[in-house]
Amino acid sequence: MTQGPFLYDDDPAPLHTGTPRNRNGTLLALLGVTVLIAVVMVLGMTLYKGSGEDQSREVAGVFTAALSQGDLETAYGLVCDDVRARVAPDELAERFLQPGTPEVTGSRETEVDGEPAQLVQVRWDDGGEVTTTELTVVPEGGTKVCGTGAAG
Repeated sequence: MTQGPFLYDDDPAPLHTGTPRNRNGTLLALLGVTVLIAVVMVLGMTLYKGSGEDQSREVAGVFTAALSQGDLETAYGLVCDDVRARVAPDELAERFLQPGTPEVTGSRETEVDGEPAQLVQVRWDDGGEVTTTELTVVPEGGTKVCGTGAAG
């Protein structure tokens, strides 16, 4: 033991004298809380960002509105890499723009090359003459427009 003058007459008491406690319950509770927080975060992100369908419809709306207003920079920022490789910014309107005012009217899920995608229906109203197209929207580093075709 230690020698020396002590403040009290007793020797210093050993630090760990009790029976060790089992902490499995605490560890399980911490693990459970961590899993619960992860689930809440995933649900919160879905509510914050919206579903894939909501995101696709929003991107299609912004894309078509930008095109119809001549904002090619914004529209070009919303197209996928495949379209960027084939279409120059000044050719974008020629490829995607229809006469009239665009309105997103619906969407449906599909697959493109085995990957999930949304087909977003856009109604172009040009003073009573209506054209309907479908934009293919894919999750590619964000939600991006990757093609167009006649609705049907």
